[in-house]
Amino acid sequence: MITIKLNGKEISVKENQTIYNICKENHIEIPTLCHLNLHQIGYFNMSGSCRVCSVELKNQGGKLITSCNTLATEGMDIVTHSPKAVKARKSVVELLLSDHPNDCLYCHKNDNCELQSMASDLGVRKRRFMGEQTQFPINDQSSPSIVHDPNKCILCKRCETMCSMIQTVKALGSKDRGFHTQVGPVFDMNLTDTVCTSCGQCLTVCPTGALMEKTNIDNVWDALQDKRKIVIGQTAPAVRVALGEEFGYEPGTDVTGKMVGAMKELGFDYVFDTNFAADLTIVEEGNELLERLQTGGPFPIITSCCPAWVNFMESQFSDMIPLVSSAKSPHQMNGAVIKNYFAQKIGVEAKDIVVVSIMPCVAKKYESNREELTGEWGKDVDIVITTRELGRMIKEAAIGFTEMPELNFDDPLGESTGGATIFGATGGVIEAALRSVYEKLTGNEDMGVLEFEELRGWRGIKRTTVNILGTDYNIAVTNGLGNVRKLMEEVRSGKSNLHAIEVMACPGGCIGGAGQPYHHGDYSILDKRAKGLFDKDRSQELRVSHKNPDVLKLYEEYLGEIGGEKAHHLLHTHYRVEEKI
Repeated sequence: MITIKLNGKEISVKENQTIYNICKENHIEIPTLCHLNLHQIGYFNMSGSCRVCSVELKNQGGKLITSCNTLATEGMDIVTHSPKAVKARKSVVELLLSDHPNDCLYCHKNDNCELQSMASDLGVRKRRFMGEQTQFPINDQSSPSIVHDPNKCILCKRCETMCSMIQTVKALGSKDRGFHTQVGPVFDMNLTDTVCTSCGQCLTVCPTGALMEKTNIDNVWDALQDKRKIVIGQTAPAVRVALGEEFGYEPGTDVTGKMVGAMKELGFDYVFDTNFAADLTIVEEGNELLERLQTGGPFPIITSCCPAWVNFMESQFSDMIPLVSSAKSPHQMNGAVIKNYFAQKIGVEAKDIVVVSIMPCVAKKYESNREELTGEWGKDVDIVITTRELGRMIKEAAIGFTEMPELNFDDPLGESTGGATIFGATGGVIEAALRSVYEKLTGNEDMGVLEFEELRGWRGIKRTTVNILGTDYNIAVTNGLGNVRKLMEEVRSGKSNLHAIEVMACPGGCIGGAGQPYHHGDYSILDKRAKGLFDKDRSQELRVSHKNPDVLKLYEEYLGEIGGEKAHHLLHTHYRVEEKI
């Protein structure tokens, strides 16, 4: 322990702590634009590039230092809010604004822009300085997922840290010098031509609007106003415990009923639950696992629900293609079922149906455009919007969300189990699969629903062994692409003895997807969302996916045999090798 003074008070603190973290522990908020609170996902960030977190060292002649990358030492006398420190912060923000575009009104992040909020807190109301206003081209309009506008970049390097250090994708980096410095892909490439996976974690940490999801809101409005079309919305598991944050609810609050009511008010003809297709995924993917267990492999089977993981696998681990489940992701399955089974039920043609997926993920926007996910019925899913975009639509329509009456999902694609609900959190997919596989192999339905606490939570790679009828099956779960890389390299080396792996590209799984309400580095919000899903699972009458009565009816009335020819045609896909730099 060492002794320091903090705002005149003598305190004892642990060695090797940054001044910023010490202040945070003592409930003193230091503004910053470059620092990331990443300890929960296993990374310690020390940047200091923005200089906004400056504090004064009183016993060193009033020297200003950056608190986020300076370790406290014995005898330091730190003042966090001296006139000198506050003035320095204000000057830094003014200089950042001097070269910032003037079109913040048109930026979809304007109500979540950390630079705007900081300027307001520091009393910056006008520009004292005007920089060169260097104009860069917006170089990523070709991507269906992410828009990159370097004109709004403040060179905080958060996106580069997230992409290179946490996700280990390395699609973003610093280039050029002086006023022409920018962060982006090498050789001025579009993101879509690089190894970018469209996970969007870069945009979750961007403090301005330099990185944003490509919005599809206008496309949805156009569809809703087209009287010739039947517009069907479907919502992912993680959306229901995050959408409420856009309207003042505590993170993790289940707002399913209000969400369905608001979507009906917006004009959706039907609102289905992607959880239905999550149960369907477990039936098909579980069948794949059972077949491999019975025939001796290949192992491990790897989940395919996450499109950012699929992109990562195709470009960097294409040798893993034979191991990955061929099952489509749940919302793509649901789209195919809607345009075939449901279209037949209501007597319309698939071309007259518009399927809109509300997802916690921006990679789903890319996924819905894959050629492999288009059949003779057209695209499985026509439009993807994020949780945030649905929130904006509800606000645009001036719908009173908090007062909205709660409605149920429409039938027959609205019934789901607890196993489907937990899909939105890391560990949930494989837990749902194990529940079903265990019951099917043992025939034992009397011991209650299995829960696998050891596969839940923040650890980067989680493992367990499940004994079924005397045989041990080794299971692993990983979230965050940096952790995925470690596990895939283990599999590639031949050292793995695993039978099944669940992969989620985003920290925490879909609850931490790039389309969710911004958490601004407070990863405890993701814990609350996960708790909301697991609490809902425990409250549901049915908790095992293969017992969903509407899924069973789908096979009986339309699909036929599980894993059969028709099911494979509608519910499965294939992958391709992507050679990118």
